Amino acid sequence: MANHKSALKRIRSNSAKQVRNKYQHKTTRNAVRALRNMTDKTEAEGQLSKVVGMLQKLAKNNIIHKNKAANLQSKLTKHVASL
Repeated sequence: MANHKSALKRIRSNSAKQVRNKYQHKTTRNAVRALRNMTDKTEAEGQLSKVVGMLQKLAKNNIIHKNKAANLQSKLTKHVASL
């Protein structure tokens, strides 16, 4: 167990951040999955910008790697263009 006041605070803040990061990551994964299952091109184009923004935010906050975000964005853009 931590002995310093700052270490105790760090434990609390880390657990709060973990919950938030997990929620954002899962929400983004569900949005990516939903976008891949779309068949209507206009609806998918509208959703693409939202999903790309979510991916960029995850990459900016180091929840996922920036190359993974770029890779997903590229694949999703190609998918929407092929509809």
